[in-house]
Amino acid sequence: MLPTTLVSSGSQGNGVLSRRDAARHTAGAKRYKYLRRLFHFRQMDFEFALWQMLYLFTSPQRVYRNFHYRKQTKDQWARDDPAFLVLLSIWLCVSTVGFGFVLDMGFFETIKLLLWVVFIDCVGVGLLIATLMWFISNKYLVKQQNRDYDVEWGYAFDVHLNAFYPLLVILHFIQLFFINYVIISDSVIGYFVGNTLWLIAIGYYIYVTFLGYSALPFLKNTAILLYPFALLIMLYLISLACGWNFTKMLCSFYKYRVK
Repeated sequence: MLPTTLVSSGSQGNGVLSRRDAARHTAGAKRYKYLRRLFHFRQMDFEFALWQMLYLFTSPQRVYRNFHYRKQTKDQWARDDPAFLVLLSIWLCVSTVGFGFVLDMGFFETIKLLLWVVFIDCVGVGLLIATLMWFISNKYLVKQQNRDYDVEWGYAFDVHLNAFYPLLVILHFIQLFFINYVIISDSVIGYFVGNTLWLIAIGYYIYVTFLGYSALPFLKNTAILLYPFALLIMLYLISLACGWNFTKMLCSFYKYRVK
């Protein structure tokens, strides 16, 4: 039998969702489904989440093409599988413990740093940025003729997570191998290497964020999300001229946090 013979079970015959199916598509229902799957590891697709993490470095456009596919098949842009968030949390914990080791912190100091980084730097700042971008994109970037569409808050949070992952790997993993022997020295090469890693990491964040919102066909003028690149490069050049060492400042800040 053709699938169209089942339309009456999911819709009212005119393409409108029935009351039961409409309830399944509400933001609350999607959020409940997402949070429920956090406690069912067997239902998570960790292999696909690892694929996304790999391509966020090599070809982030391919990751957002998958978001298009999800919209077509599941009628939502945001992830419905928390596997990416779980793997990101593991990365965050391991890299923060590595940071504590490199900075010669004790056990309890490292745990305190871990709680700060997870709940403030990642979750807290992520919620703030996602909410701000969700408001800005819906208020100013939606095309006039597409006012019936809006950016899902969950998608804005996913874009932040996508952009945060490369930044995390560069600053909290790759940088660890250079901190004690190169970066925190008072030499020119020290702050050049450290600040260059910051430039690459934040540049990745800006670019992946831009790709996330430019992937939505009902948004306009998303190129303005690339404008912070100019400020970033200017700040980078000023830091080299003035001898500012961003990594050394971050290490001092982390040590101050756990006192």
